[in-house]
Amino acid sequence: MRVRFAPSPTGKLHLGNARMAVANWLHARAQGGEFMLRMDDTDDERSTEAFAAGIKEDMTWLGLDWDCYARQSDRYDRYEMAKQKLIEDGRLYPCYESPEELGLMRKSLLQRGKPPIYDRGALKLTDEQKAKFDAEGRQPHWRFKLLPGSIEWEDMARGPVHFEAENISDPVLLREDGRPLYTLSSVVDDIELEMTDIIRGEDHVTNTAAQVQLFEALGGAVPRFAHISLVLDAEGNKLSKRTADAMSLEGLREEKLEPLAIITYLAKLGTSEAPQAELELQKIIDGFEVGGFGRAAPRMSVDELKHLNTSLLHISPFERVKDRLDCDEEFWLAFRENINELDDISQWQRIVGGRIDPVIEDAEFAKQAADLLPEGDIEDGTWKAWTCAVREATGRKGKDLFMPLRLALTGQNKGPEMASLLKLIGRDRVLNRLRG
Repeated sequence: MRVRFAPSPTGKLHLGNARMAVANWLHARAQGGEFMLRMDDTDDERSTEAFAAGIKEDMTWLGLDWDCYARQSDRYDRYEMAKQKLIEDGRLYPCYESPEELGLMRKSLLQRGKPPIYDRGALKLTDEQKAKFDAEGRQPHWRFKLLPGSIEWEDMARGPVHFEAENISDPVLLREDGRPLYTLSSVVDDIELEMTDIIRGEDHVTNTAAQVQLFEALGGAVPRFAHISLVLDAEGNKLSKRTADAMSLEGLREEKLEPLAIITYLAKLGTSEAPQAELELQKIIDGFEVGGFGRAAPRMSVDELKHLNTSLLHISPFERVKDRLDCDEEFWLAFRENINELDDISQWQRIVGGRIDPVIEDAEFAKQAADLLPEGDIEDGTWKAWTCAVREATGRKGKDLFMPLRLALTGQNKGPEMASLLKLIGRDRVLNRLRG
């Protein structure tokens, strides 16, 4: 079994793109198959090496390793061979209509309440008419002639899918400048690179209907398809450039989100299962089913992703994060449940060992508490013994006792258990903060 993720290197990957990458990668790993990264870089005007390198960097950061790699820009000769075969077989024909003429045809059909299907007017052109267009300098685009009849497949995500070829326009396979379009290049690659399963967005369903016939016309085996729903932004709108940019993997990496949190979130987005923080990627692989995606378009929320990221950090052992931290295991275990992102650890390091602004509302109480601090090094039982002594001396208890001490020693109204914090802060800093 072999699948591919085929981005166009015309921009940065965002969470919407990454969801397709994750679905394909998990499907391959769950089924023991191969995962290919293929750059669909035939758009010479917008594709860049910088974007291609960025996609590879994002994929590597996520942990989505690929077993094989290809670039469409290396395969133009294969698309030319496919073109010639289709022409010889009478399945590819030149069309001379301009974009403006096609737009008027489409508008006219819609105004008459008819579907905007190409009328195959180019098939009626005589050799003389074609020669006249050529003499005028018109360059034709090329359409694939669909055969009448039913086009059906069992979609791994949607179930049975059925089209009548007569209700689909003959797709354009090559532009006027000779460049192959996605419909042709993708099928040629999927045949020659031996793709068995294709997982992509539901916006490709109609493309697939035409491509099924194209697979057959080129002598290839028709792969299995899964078309999963596209995603909306948090407000329920289609992803715009603005919202997509806010969800770029590059930006999330700079915010130091956990790749495992992103994979977990995207693997469950659009399924009936709520994402739960997992420490083992293998559990996500073992539980993945491409048929688990629903038909409704899910909303994608960076806030929900960050909440999942926080949950993952809260259960992460020191071994998992130590290479990215400048603290020991004791410190990590004391503070991991009080951070939202990994960098928050540095804030607690400052609170424990650096300079802070103690919050002291009752200086006399703070001084009295300092005088009652047990002698010697602070140990595991020091906090309990100290607060008992302060309670006996002042009559304070509960929140009136504990909160002033927390504010004076940390400047924060919440955080880890003070019994753990006190030992990390150390005797000298405790006394200095209480006495100002």
